[in-house]
Parts: sequence; C-alpha cells; structure tokens
Amino acid sequence: MVHSRPVTQPVSAPSARDAGTTGVAARWPLVSGVLALVALVWAYWPTLVELFKDWQNDPNYSVGQIVPLAAAYLAWQDRDKLRRCAVRPSYWGLALLAAATALHLFGLLFFYVSLERYAFVLSVAGLVLLLYGREVFWQLRWILAFLLLMVPLPGAVHNRISNPLQTFATAGAVFLLEVFGVMVSREGNVMLLNGQTEVAVAEACSGLRMLTAFVVVAAVLAYLIRAPRWQKIVLLISSVPVAIACNLLRLVATAVLYMVAESSVAETFFHDFAGLTMMPLAIAMLLGELWLLRRLVIEEPETAAPGRPGRG
Repeated sequence: MVHSRPVTQPVSAPSARDAGTTGVAARWPLVSGVLALVALVWAYWPTLVELFKDWQNDPNYSVGQIVPLAAAYLAWQDRDKLRRCAVRPSYWGLALLAAATALHLFGLLFFYVSLERYAFVLSVAGLVLLLYGREVFWQLRWILAFLLLMVPLPGAVHNRISNPLQTFATAGAVFLLEVFGVMVSREGNVMLLNGQTEVAVAEACSGLRMLTAFVVVAAVLAYLIRAPRWQKIVLLISSVPVAIACNLLRLVATAVLYMVAESSVAETFFHDFAGLTMMPLAIAMLLGELWLLRRLVIEEPETAAPGRPGRG
C-alpha cells in the first residue's frame, strides 16, 4: 500500500507591516477620542475658563474641580469591562451633539451660563456615543451622569436651597444648644448665647458647601462598592441628611467655642479643623449605614426552577 501524506503549507509569520497596521488600528479609538476631546475643549474654552474661576472663587462648588478626575478614575477602574465592549460608532451621537449645540447657543443668547456648562457635559456624552457606540456609552452612562456634578447649581436653584438650609442650620443649632443646657435666643439667623455671646449663622455656614462635597463623595462610593442598586441609591440620597447633620455638629461645636474661647479660635476651628474632620466623619457614617443595610435586609437566594438543577 502506498500511504500519502497531506501536504501542509508553511505558516508565515505576520510581517512587520501587518503588525504595525494592527497596532495602529487598535490604538485608533483611543487616539480619535483624545483628538475629539481636545477639539471639544477648544470649542468650549471660554465656558470652561469661567467654570474654573467659579471653582476657585466659590467655596460652595470647589469640589467640582475633582469631579472630572474622579470620573477618569472610575472609567479606569472599569477598563476591563470597557475592553470587552464592541466599538461600533453610532450616528445617534450626532443627535446628542446637535442638542448640546442648541443648548449652548441658547445659553449664549439668553445669558444662561449653567446651560452652556451642561451643554459641554452633553457634548462629551455625544462624542462617546458617536465614536464608540451604544455598548460603550451604556457602560459609561453613570460616569457621564456623574460629570453633571461638576457644574455649579443655577442661581435660582442655589437661592432656593441655600436660604432654607441657612434657616434650618440656625434653628437646628438653637435646638441642640438648648438640649445641652445653653440659654439661646434667636433673631433671624443670629443666636445670642447666655445673653452675652452673639453668633451669626452666615450663608457660608448654611452647609451647602458640605452638601455638594458629600454628594460627590457618596456618588463615587456608591459606584465603587459592590452592593444591590437599591442600596446604592439609598446611600446617595442619605448623603443629604448626613451633610446637614455634620454641619449642625460643626455649628454647635463652634458656638460652644465662642462661649469658652476667643472668637478667633472659634473661627479657626470652624473653617479649618472642623472642615477637615467632617469629611471622614461623613464617610464613616455612610459606611456604617451600608453595614447596617446589609444586616437588616437579607437577600433571598436564587431558587432553581422545577426540574432544573440549582447553581453550584
């Protein structure tokens, strides 16, 4: 018998030219994204400059400058999930970019600065959808929404929140001081302690600065932790009462210092020491709340359908 052997063709290694082409193709989505972002920053440069000035000059919204950095960190944390997403550019991104352009023009024509800034965030979302497609956009949806926190609240919204917060902070501080045995009389947002020490609760003491900072921290924490979605939502919402409670504690401690020490010492405590200690306290309260939620609510294990084995 004659045995025939199959003829095998030698497999040639990829040429340097092919390898270089593959490398360029793999890097192109990242390069195109960087170039598009640079072009977008150039187009919105005046808006971004004014936004940066607000971050520097308004303590209530100074936390906004860390939001883009935090968003970049969260996206880097999800890099493995993003690599598994299919990159298929979607022309729906053009619709988002068109809407962002209309919003930007409306803000320019009618002097709505906040609309110009929100238009920038919407343009970033439009670029992601246009260049990378729906799968990547859906993976980044919460991070893109998180970018909205870098924009200061519109003036009308700011006033509707700041003034009631200031009133509530004064009333809450008066209540707690009276519980601790301090004689307090109140006139507007001014407290008179033991009939001799006057403490004014200014707008800066309303707690809005602490509120904006705590919401950003709670949003990052909720994104990073492994927990059911409802627990993350509860954690994010609870950052508001946690911020208010921490601000009340700071006001009460400052009022006591006004009575027993010089006003300069109390002001230093309020602006420096108390401001630094409230953030760790708030994070500890949020983590304690999460610990409590996990022990109060027991998730039911998944049961196998009839006739089907359960998961091992």
